[in-house]
Amino acid sequence: MEKTDLQLIEECIYSTNYQKQGRDSFNILVKRHVNSVYLFIYKLTGNKEDAEDITQETFIKVWQKLSKFDTDKNFKTWLFSIAKNTAIDKLRKKKSINFSSLDIEESSDFKSNLMDSEPLPDEIFANQESADALINALTKLSENQKLIIHLHISEELTFEEISDIFDKPMNTVKSQYGRAIEKLRELLK
Repeated sequence: MEKTDLQLIEECIYSTNYQKQGRDSFNILVKRHVNSVYLFIYKLTGNKEDAEDITQETFIKVWQKLSKFDTDKNFKTWLFSIAKNTAIDKLRKKKSINFSSLDIEESSDFKSNLMDSEPLPDEIFANQESADALINALTKLSENQKLIIHLHISEELTFEEISDIFDKPMNTVKSQYGRAIEKLRELLK
């Protein structure tokens, strides 16, 4: 039986001085979440090398702060908050905050995640043609809208969890999601 994130975190925290069992448990957490964190950061930065560096830095911070994690909270929300803050810090240090648009055509991971994930409302993924049309439509959304859709659909986070990540009111996140879905519907007519 696969261990939950919380069980793995407890093994990390309560193994004496992060001994082998703690490191092994942390490695499982990393393997479980590294792809989604990388994709999230890539969407924020638009740069493969930065996304790789920031993903690594994110997991270093998670390891260092794991004992401070509130086990009553959702680990994935906490992880994505650290990833977002690490990305913003790194981009500020570069002095060129470049939230460039994601070239979805080049990101086969993004396309495959969409194809494998739960469908958006109104059977958008009925066939390959509509999936291609969706990918084209997604390029016309703002970065923020793309991220919210990705976190809600691909990562299966609730609006409350997304609002925690972006430090925005939940109703703001819901309305941004709703506007993004409406825009997609219009573009797909």
